[in-house]
Amino acid sequence: MTDNRKTILYGLGSCGTCRKARGALESAGHWVEFRDVRDAPLSEEERRRFLVAFGDRLVNRASTTWRGLTDAERQESPERLLAAHPALMKRPVVAVADDLWIGWDAATQAAVLK
Repeated sequence: MTDNRKTILYGLGSCGTCRKARGALESAGHWVEFRDVRDAPLSEEERRRFLVAFGDRLVNRASTTWRGLTDAERQESPERLLAAHPALMKRPVVAVADDLWIGWDAATQAAVLK
């Protein structure tokens, strides 16, 4: 298998969408490194890279974690929010080589499963 098939899947082990994405990627021949962001939070560099790619879409405002935040906490920058609450990250984030995708919708699947 070539290195460009190595895929890093950032998400939560308890997330059904992340499990589906991992299964589909592995079935398509990708070697998947799964990174549970609760157990191994994003580094400052990773947060910045993802925020450059996705902007504030990286913050999952539909999550249980978001609903549990105070109004003051919700006003924090996306970078600070994700540093303090890794589970706020919209997931999965799929990295293949230098390319990034967010979510597991039809567009992401078409791009990474080709």
